[in-house]
Amino acid sequence: MDTPSKLRGLLESGDLIVAPGVFDGLSARLVEMASFSAVYGSGGAVSRAIGLPDIGLLSLTEVTEQMRRIVDSTDLPVIADADTGFGNAINTYRTALEFSRIGVAAFHLEDQTFPKRCGHLSDKSVIPPEEMAQKIRAAKDATSSSGPLLIARTDAVAVEGFDAAIDRALRYGEAGADILFVEAPETVEQIAEVAARIEAPKLINMFSGGKTPVVSTERLRELGYQIVIIPSDLQRATIKAIQRTLAAIARDGNSSKVEDELATFTERELIVRTEEYLAIDQRVSP
Repeated sequence: MDTPSKLRGLLESGDLIVAPGVFDGLSARLVEMASFSAVYGSGGAVSRAIGLPDIGLLSLTEVTEQMRRIVDSTDLPVIADADTGFGNAINTYRTALEFSRIGVAAFHLEDQTFPKRCGHLSDKSVIPPEEMAQKIRAAKDATSSSGPLLIARTDAVAVEGFDAAIDRALRYGEAGADILFVEAPETVEQIAEVAARIEAPKLINMFSGGKTPVVSTERLRELGYQIVIIPSDLQRATIKAIQRTLAAIARDGNSSKVEDELATFTERELIVRTEEYLAIDQRVSP
């Protein structure tokens, strides 16, 4: 089954889809091994993995190259971050084609001006809703009915206010978006109101330290959300683990003091499927 079909099946099941954010093939493989049902290819995490902030510095090619590696590394449906579509409606048309070709199950477009910035940073700006609707129509025109689902994200809460963000989301649904994503609601009450006022399938972003309060998956399920993305927690955990290991190496000349925090050699090789590849080599050898 292709991954868009897998994601549609998960949505039809009625259960809440929790998609941890990944930034490379290894992190995607770990999400799959942890028995999650979907992966979120975080544009911010991909940007930071290259050593750059999430302020729209990467090109479409750079993003899709990494998203392709993520898709290739897992059998789970990948929900990908397509930022603003990397330009106007015509650019968005090509962006949708490229994301469809690499095999993502869904991708989200946002209504920030180009270049964008992380949804939980200040001083964002948004394009007119009519322009965003045009991008949505272009993206839908570029993909088949069996292709990736289109998620429309609005960042208008911090720019135009909560009611304006709801109005934008509803307009984006009318323009053809399959799933709606109101980014960065600022209170638990707003999270509940998004769910109450939007009947279409809904995605929400959850992580500690952002503008949105963290709500349990049980409560989000009760409210009627279908997808929860956790964009940056795995990368933040990776940063801390690397820092602890580097501190041990700098202090002791080796990592023996933190050895219990490291994957074993065997665990590492299992994750990257070394034995499977060696078995192929044996099978095709004369």
